Amino acid sequence: MDALNMLKTAVILLAITALGGLVLAGIRIITKQNPPAWFAMVHGLLAGGAITLLLYLFCFGQLSGNALLGLGLLVLAALGGVFMNLAYQWQRLLIPTTIVFLHAALAAIGFVLLALTAFG
Repeated sequence: MDALNMLKTAVILLAITALGGLVLAGIRIITKQNPPAWFAMVHGLLAGGAITLLLYLFCFGQLSGNALLGLGLLVLAALGGVFMNLAYQWQRLLIPTTIVFLHAALAAIGFVLLALTAFG
């Protein structure tokens, strides 16, 4: 598989991940409860798969410019997701909406940068 197709595959995985993220955020905001842990785990695994593809491209010099910035933002968003999971979800504490919105904003900007590179 060539680099462009790998990038497009990562963007498609991230789009599916983003839809799940919207559902997760909706559950947190509307019900004022944390979403189910299994749903958050699936969300994280899909994001992890996409980030793994992007890291592979980076390691072999096939990722630069806006795509590299997008990857960096997604890694920061992923670290925020791990933080939400370990510091709040597993401790059975309510995840602050500020962290949810920051996580979503980083991921959305990273996704847009990658999508523009892949399909723009």
